[in-house]
Amino acid sequence: MAETLKARLLDSDRRGAVVEDLQLLVDAEVANKSGLSGGIVKTGYAAVKKVKPGIIPEAIDKMLDEFVEQLEPFWTTFTTEAAGDFGTFLGTRPQEASEALLTVTDRRAERSNRAAITSVYGKLRPKAQENVIEALPGLGAVIEKHARA
Repeated sequence: MAETLKARLLDSDRRGAVVEDLQLLVDAEVANKSGLSGGIVKTGYAAVKKVKPGIIPEAIDKMLDEFVEQLEPFWTTFTTEAAGDFGTFLGTRPQEASEALLTVTDRRAERSNRAAITSVYGKLRPKAQENVIEALPGLGAVIEKHARA
């Protein structure tokens, strides 16, 4: 049986590189946003990084276990039934894959006792699925890179 994503990505020797590559992905996705909403995302992202340097990799690291748990069924199906690359595979299941990933942030927001966080998340959530769908090919590439290393 093939090794699980959890075994491959959360290994202490590999985890830091996974977090680093995921941060680069997030940075690239934010940089590629355009229009009014893209400007808002870019401004907010820059402000968060300025106020609390290191927050992005810290957040990725904190949520990585849960994200990997959500991606595991997709990886299993991909490695047993699909050809091509994992990013393309996720892109053929945009609604399902994005909802699976957003359950992680939804649960975090629900557990937060900070009204400001839940309020901001509530405002951003409707657009979040679109942003996650746009990032699926890049996310799949990062995951596959580390899972196959």
